[in-house]
Amino acid sequence: MGRGTFFRHGNTMSDALKHECGIAMVRLLKPLEFYKKKYGTAFYGVNKMYLMMEKQHNRGQDGAGFASIKLDVNPGERYISRVRSNAAQPIQDIFAQINQRINQEFEAFPELKNDVAAQKTNIPYLGELFLGHVRYGTFGGNSIETVHPFLRQNNWMHRNLIIAGNFNMTNTTQLFDNLVKLGMHPKEKADTITVMEKIGHFLDDAVRKLYKKAKAEGMNKREASPYIAKNLNLAKILRRSAKDWDGGYAMAGLLGHGDAFVMRDPAGIRPAYYYQDEEVIVVASERPVIQTVFNVPFDKVKEVEPGSALLLKKDGTMNVSQILEPLERKSCSFERIYFSRGSDAEIYQERKELGRLVMPKVLKAIDHDTENAVFSFIPNTAETSFYGMLDAAQNELNKQKNEAILKEKDSLTVERLQQIQAHKIRTEKIAIKDVKLRTFISDDSSRDDLVAHVYDVTYGVVKPTDNLVIIDDSIVRGTTLKKSILKMLDRLNPKQIVVVSSAPQIRYPDCYGIDMARLEHLVAFQAALELHKDRGTYAIVEEIYHKCKKQIELVDSEVINHVKELYAPFTDEELSDKIALIISDESIKADVKLIFQSVDDLHKACPDNLGDWYFTGNYPTNGGNRVVNRAYINFFEGNPERAY
Repeated sequence: MGRGTFFRHGNTMSDALKHECGIAMVRLLKPLEFYKKKYGTAFYGVNKMYLMMEKQHNRGQDGAGFASIKLDVNPGERYISRVRSNAAQPIQDIFAQINQRINQEFEAFPELKNDVAAQKTNIPYLGELFLGHVRYGTFGGNSIETVHPFLRQNNWMHRNLIIAGNFNMTNTTQLFDNLVKLGMHPKEKADTITVMEKIGHFLDDAVRKLYKKAKAEGMNKREASPYIAKNLNLAKILRRSAKDWDGGYAMAGLLGHGDAFVMRDPAGIRPAYYYQDEEVIVVASERPVIQTVFNVPFDKVKEVEPGSALLLKKDGTMNVSQILEPLERKSCSFERIYFSRGSDAEIYQERKELGRLVMPKVLKAIDHDTENAVFSFIPNTAETSFYGMLDAAQNELNKQKNEAILKEKDSLTVERLQQIQAHKIRTEKIAIKDVKLRTFISDDSSRDDLVAHVYDVTYGVVKPTDNLVIIDDSIVRGTTLKKSILKMLDRLNPKQIVVVSSAPQIRYPDCYGIDMARLEHLVAFQAALELHKDRGTYAIVEEIYHKCKKQIELVDSEVINHVKELYAPFTDEELSDKIALIISDESIKADVKLIFQSVDDLHKACPDNLGDWYFTGNYPTNGGNRVVNRAYINFFEGNPERAY
């Protein structure tokens, strides 16, 4: 995928996590005339791709791409179309271009309107097989060349390869070196190119062998083509290609003649879902996208199993094949907390549970004083966790009411009973992001003042005796909290501001898609350093550096995560309290309390998605340990380079 620059100001309260990339694939299983007759247009597949990509624009808005393949065309006729955009609204831009081209053809040749066969021959983007991608920009910029799908071209139909994916490889350098050993000369070192060239190498090899076999059986070159298409073993090509991959990935590929595949990493880190009926095979990064666009129930949408691939043949048959031995399932829990749309039935319940489970810590922080507490959330993505927190708050209030009634039952008057019953949980819309506001001055002192006004706050609903409780999805750097949110909330003059994170403390880099590579940017890491200074144990910082350096020459399977030792002496609460000090400054009058979800409660809320390496340092692949140690070395040496 395009790797996101992780810390770009966006729409979460603390700092925007870069969203994930998204893939969409549609394979039409009937002739185009069928869709024209049933749905009124031969462009049914194109329309569905537009909807699937728009429904996933939450996963990436820096670039988008679309590719289509026409099946069974005559030699000399164009059968692959691709359009990519890095415009401000890339999905709309792509489909505006497609629409414009289609309308040009219809205006020039009005007779095409009712002739589907002629449409297929003459109009680009119309076809039976489609692949789409939405992305966040790579760390190196956001040029059009870095937008998926990528295309590996060849005059042999079978050797044309189109690739798009949501992935990061931890061992791109090793994969690149392996290609060079194979005698290749890749045009760049990016993981997408490296992966595509590896698949392309084994695809070329398979086509060559099949052609040789066809020739030995007396076929001429033209007769060999359908023979190759029928007998090409995609599973074998993928097994050979993926042998050395280390990372998190959900990737899709199309071959020029009409075969296709979707493959998922062995730990199930990155998500992929599919649906199949008599008319279509559909793949997307998120389940509700397929449910909504094709109006199908939850249980009809299946998950691509870790280490497996969906293999689609040109004849429309599909099978699922295990490509790599599955590892322990470690699906990314950040998908559940933040990235994926909350309309998924499971994700909605999981986010509510995250809010509910963190509530006991909140009650302790406000001394169970629900009467003098106002609850709210920033940003909108935290709203579902907020509802879960409210459910738990309501249960606490009911308990308090029952206790008050039982305690006073002998002297209870009607007025006192009404007073007890009238007590409600107070919820308010406290902060509203001013989306029109842009920081246009780069001078730091001026810029900080502008950033402080990114949010508007609601006045007149918070009393000086109140605890103001605000829930967020996650806290990464804490910069926006420090420079904007807390200052704005403090203007409301609450007694205490309690900031609640529905995610645990982010302590380690991610290297499978989110692309947070710099340890020193993480506020939890900064807090650990400060605690070591306070305790006179700062020498451990250099000790860990030397341990990490010693591991550089080891093979991946022998590398261990030494950065865990930095956090080991401290409790979660000690780190939380230190983070609260870091993000507060002397101008804030209210007490500031910071509460994080525990890892145990995260796993209770998301029992099937236990990927937690950014919180625990327990990486699901060997390459992850190498990356975290490299990130630490970079921090210690003051090297701003990425760790992978």
